[in-house]
Order: sequence, then C-alpha cells, then structure tokens
Amino acid sequence: MCSMDLEKLKMTGAGRVMAVLTSGGDAQGMNAAVRAVTRMGIYVGAKVYLIHEGYQGMVDGGDNIKLANWQSVTNIIQLGGTVIGSARCKAFTTREGRIAAAFNLVKKGITNLCVCGGDGSLTGANIFRNEWSSLLDELVQKGRITDTLAKQHAHLNIVGLVGSIDNDFCGTDMTIGADSALHRIMEIIDAIMTTAQSHQRTFVLEVMGRHCGYLALVSALASGADWLLIPEAPPLEGWEDRMCNRLEGSRIKGSRLNIIIIAEGAVDINGKSITATYIKDLVIQRLGYDTRLTVLGHVQRGGTPSAFDRILSCKLGVEAVVALMEASPDTPPCAIGLAGNRAVRLPLMECVEMTKLVQTAMNEKRFDEAIKLRGGSFENNWKIYKLLAFQKPIKSESNFSLAVLNVGAPAAGMNAAVRSAVRLALAQGQKVYAVHDGFQGLANGQVVEMKWHSVAGWTGQGGSLLGTKRTLPEKHMEKIVETITKFNISALLVVGGFEGYAGVLQLFEARSRYDELCIPMCVIPATISNNVPGTEFSLGADTAVNAAMEGCDKIKQSASGTKRRVFVVETMGGFCGYLATCTGIAVGADAAYIFEDPINIHDLKTNVDHLTEKMKTDIQRGLVLRNEKCHENYTTDFIHRLYSSEGKGIFDCRVNVLGHLQQGGAPSPFDRNFGTKLGVRAIQWISERLTENFRLGRVFTNSPDTACVLGLNRKVISFSPVAELKALTDFEHRMPLVQWWIKLRPLLKMLAKYQTSFCEYVPGEIEHVTRRSISIDHGF
Repeated sequence: MCSMDLEKLKMTGAGRVMAVLTSGGDAQGMNAAVRAVTRMGIYVGAKVYLIHEGYQGMVDGGDNIKLANWQSVTNIIQLGGTVIGSARCKAFTTREGRIAAAFNLVKKGITNLCVCGGDGSLTGANIFRNEWSSLLDELVQKGRITDTLAKQHAHLNIVGLVGSIDNDFCGTDMTIGADSALHRIMEIIDAIMTTAQSHQRTFVLEVMGRHCGYLALVSALASGADWLLIPEAPPLEGWEDRMCNRLEGSRIKGSRLNIIIIAEGAVDINGKSITATYIKDLVIQRLGYDTRLTVLGHVQRGGTPSAFDRILSCKLGVEAVVALMEASPDTPPCAIGLAGNRAVRLPLMECVEMTKLVQTAMNEKRFDEAIKLRGGSFENNWKIYKLLAFQKPIKSESNFSLAVLNVGAPAAGMNAAVRSAVRLALAQGQKVYAVHDGFQGLANGQVVEMKWHSVAGWTGQGGSLLGTKRTLPEKHMEKIVETITKFNISALLVVGGFEGYAGVLQLFEARSRYDELCIPMCVIPATISNNVPGTEFSLGADTAVNAAMEGCDKIKQSASGTKRRVFVVETMGGFCGYLATCTGIAVGADAAYIFEDPINIHDLKTNVDHLTEKMKTDIQRGLVLRNEKCHENYTTDFIHRLYSSEGKGIFDCRVNVLGHLQQGGAPSPFDRNFGTKLGVRAIQWISERLTENFRLGRVFTNSPDTACVLGLNRKVISFSPVAELKALTDFEHRMPLVQWWIKLRPLLKMLAKYQTSFCEYVPGEIEHVTRRSISIDHGF
C-alpha cells in the first residue's frame, strides 16, 4: 500500500467518537497501547473515551467511561499492568449485559471500539459487533433510546490489539506482554543459576502457560535448560528414565547444576497432568540431588514493559486508530498484529479460528500438528531446543574445520550465537576452532579447539567471551592466510558488527590473490548500533535499547521529582540513529536527534517552544535524546547550553551521557533466542556450501554467494552476498543507505504532540491467516 498523508486522516476523525478498553488477564505494554490509541485518536480529531475495568465498566457505565485528553495518558508508558483496569466480566457473556453495554456506548456517541485483550476478549467484541443492530432495535423497542439515535449509531466498528503474555494468538509474531514476561523469567533464571552452581543444585522452574508452552520453550532455549515440558509436546512413555539419565550425564561431564523448565499445563502422552512437585520428588528419589522448586506465578505478568513491548504497543495502537478511521460498515473486524517489523491487519475471526484449531489438535492428541499450528517460529524453536539441549553421538566425522571469531565492539547475544554454532558444527562431526581477538587474533594464530562443554552456560553471558577487536584484515592478509593454512580451516563464521561485514568483504575481494580464502564465509550481524547492511535487526541492539530505556526511565523519574527540568541524553550508535529513535519511542521522549533526519536551528527553536508550552501543563519535565554523531556542530554540550539559555526562568537543563552501559549487561531474551537461531542457521548454510564445493580433497568456493551476511529481512532469515551489499552501503558513515526504521520517526513525533506532516506513514496491509502464512519463521 502506498504512503498516506495523515493530515487527510485528521479530517476523517472529526466528529468521530471512539473508546479503548483492556480486558482479560493484564499484560505489560497495555498502557503503552492505551496511550498510543488515545493520542492518535486525539491527533486525528476524534473524541476518545477510556473505559475502565474492561467489559464490566462498559456494562456498568457511569464514571467507568471517561473522556480522555492528551494528559490523561501521560507518564504511563513505563508502567506494567493496565492503569484503566481489567476485569473478567460474566455479565457481558449474557444478552442483558451486552444491551446495557450498547446503551452506555450510544449515550456517549461511541461507534468505534478498540479492545486490548486475549482471544476470549476479542471473540466477545466480535459477538457484540454482530449483535449491534439487534441490540439497538431492542433498546428502541424498550424506549431507552430514540429511533433517530439508533440510526445515527447504526454501525459499530471494532479493532483488536492482542494483549497476552502467552503469545498464543495465531497470525501475529508477538502479542503485547510476551517479551516482558520473558524478561521476568530470564531475570529469575539468571539469578537461580548462580545459587544453583554454588550448591550443585537442581532447580525445577514452573512458568505460566496453561494451554501454550511459548514462555517455557523460549526460556528453555535462552537458558540452555536440561529438560523441558510443554503442553504441545507431551513426553513419550519412559520419559522419567530418560530425563534422569540426561541430568546424570550432564553432571558426569562436569556441570554443577541442572535446570528443568515446565509449563503449568504440561501433560504426559495420556493427557495426565505432570506437576513441578512430581518432577522435584522424582529427581530426589532417583538421583539424590539437592533439588528445589520455584513457581514463578504472577511475577511474569508484573514489572515494567520491555522496550520491545513498548514499541510494539505504540506501532499497533497507532495502526488500530488508522484502521478504525478507514473502516466502513462492510469492513470485517480486524486484529492488529506484527509481521516482521510491520504492523498488519488480520481478519479477527480467521485468527480466532486458527487459535482454536491448536487446542482441538491437542485435545485430539495430534501433537505434531499442534506444534505446526503454533507457527513456524514456535516449531523452529522446538527443533533447535532439541538439537542443542544435550550432546548426541556423532553419526560420522567430517574433514571440515570451522573457525569462529568475534569482530567489532562487544554486543549482547554474541556468546549465544557462538554457543549454538559450535554445538551444531560439533554435532555434524566438524572440528571447531575459536579465534580470540577477532581478525588480529586470526593473524596471530590465537586459535583454540572447542568441545561441547567449552560453551556451556554461554547463552546468558553478556559481551564477548572470545574477545573482540575492530582491526580489519587488509593489513594482516598474509598472516591470516598462514593461520588458515596451518589449521586447515575450511570455513569462517564471523559474529560482529560493521567491521565484521567490512572484513569479510575485504577477504572476499582478496580471493583473486589467495586461493586459501576461497572458503565459505558467513557474517552474523552483532552490534548495538544495528548498522550492518543485509539485516533489519542485529544481535545486541535489543539489549542496548532496553539498557538505554532503563536509564531514561530513571532520568524521567528524577525530572518528575524536581519539576521544570529538561534532560538531554546522549546515546551511542555512531552515525546510525536506530538506538536513539527506538529508545525515544520506548520512553516517550520529546525529541530524538539523529544523523539521518538532519536538524537545523529552526528545529531546535521549535523544540524549545514545545518544551516551554509543556511546562505550563501538569507535565513539568522534558526528555530529549541525541545520537552521538547526529551533527558535527550541534553537539550535546551545544544543545545543553542552548536549552539552558532559551529556557532560563522556565526550565533548567541537565545532560546525561549513557555511554558504555548500552554495551553491557546480560542479553535480553530476544537477543539470546535470535543469537541461538542465527548460529544454527549459519552452520546449516556453511555445511551446505562445504558439501557443494568439496572437490579433489579440498574446499574451493569462488562465487559471490559463498560470502554472505545472515540477516532478518521483512519476514524471513536470509543470506545476502557481501559483494552485492557493497552497493547498498554508506562506508563513510558505516551504515546501510536505506534503513527501514526511519518509518518509525513519525510515530515518535506524533506521540510527543508535534504538529508534523505524516505523508511517510505506511498503513498496515490486510494479511489473511492460513496454515501456510503461519508456517513462516519470522525470527522472533
């Protein structure tokens, strides 16, 4: 669909009335969605109501349905739960309850409804919409509303936002709250692993998921758990013996701890419930290990939303309003979902029916089909977990040797990618070498052979355990070739940032001079700057955005306490503004200055005027982000001095440089999972290239498609030859010439109340939900 101008949309919103409610179980990110829907609704000229306490508030009416203004949703983006409340409502399941709800909406003139909740809440909204005409007819017959009023409100438009920590809704890659729940789980697993290691304990962890094993599966993959039990894949008869053998085997090989993760809805092959207590007692009886049980419970629903959930909620909330404004009486109800990095409109009942099919398959014990129906990403996660969880006998030794190295600055997720790559290569019978200190280490022969247990526990470690340097290979080509020859290296896997890509491009271009470089080479992009061509997401960027966001949340809190204060916060990222833009959206910043969106003195004056106006309201604080290289002359110090001078007597200004804290910390669940997947996919690709190009006792690859960047593009993981990416790269500023996330910039400005043109906004397309569409692994 072509870009649309939201200025035109403003006209369509005039005179329209809409409402937003949250229903069912709460999920982190719901507040960010409520904020986005409210502000976008006001922006397009509609009147927006907040319905408190979910469907119960709609049935009860009165003060539960309140008119919102811009300030109504201030300072809620960082809060967990839902500030407008949620309730499970029995009354709405009855006809009488829905008549009361219809009466309360018509009284306020509401004919557009945005519902944020799970599949039950969205199904209820669809029933309500289908009955709307008959409900109004009944209200007219009873004399509660006039015939004229009924005709004025003849059609109800609804749109759904899926808020559920279980990520159990078919059609969307991620539901609001799932990523934050994974953050809570991983924080607890990381903490438990340290105490388990100290005492050589086994821990059984029960996570939420009565009908869906997503949280258990991804946390097991991200933590390298020894055993996993999920509802979609009940273990076969005799599983107790196999589990105990595996735990014992890992202890014999030197592990000091065991982690078992179980979803609360886990069952055996006969449908009998498997409890966490049963597993704990079993391990104690059979193995005599010191075993403890931790039930995570509602901790998973609580806490502040992750950056991913905040940005997701903002994107989906804005798209929900656009969908409502474009809706006609003939438009079928839709849910707004995520496909890759884009908001899409999904026919609501197609999603609900597909979601129900999963439960039907599980009830009928067609478990393989249930896993497929959960989607390509779920199925891929399950296969990779089984592949990497424990060491299997090697079917046949190969003659191939692989070298793995980290290049560039450290990034969270590098170690997860190295772990999965090393283990899969070993499982395929290859010899694996780890190279310390990047290309410089390769030139100096800093090469160590890796074994299965060499990478145990690496998934949750931040930074780069192999050590990394920014050195490029061009000055060390002779020595690199010597090392490749000495260790008979048949393929290179580079996990790194822009230097990793540039380095492999140099090696590729040197193939004409050195036959030894005619080997498969793959780059896994890993950099907090997210500036590697050939991928939309790099490892480490998600962790860095979360780190920057947490810092800004604390800075905002400080500013709220002191009043009339504006903070200028400097982020990293080189010339690439991804980090500043995403952090800006996640924390509700007033502005984010980046190199790709040039600023001038008029923009700075506009921002000062905007902040001056803001200080007259209840929100007496401001937050402005500046990418470290956004402008040669408008430095952080210059902007601080300008704001201090222009705001004198109205607000004072402070500076905060976030610096290297954005590179540190434990990897986010996304980066652990994404790194693990990319490591596996890279080895599969390398193995295929090795087999294809093995002739006369050696590997010889000379074609461009044997030196590639592995990345996530739109919806799928793909390999892009470095030779082709060269034309798409701005080498001076170390970034791709075209960047997808620039389309997020209007979102940032609109949610901060800037009167700006939105001709760059691209509305979501309708995507039908079929078995084929859900089978694609989007990389999440």
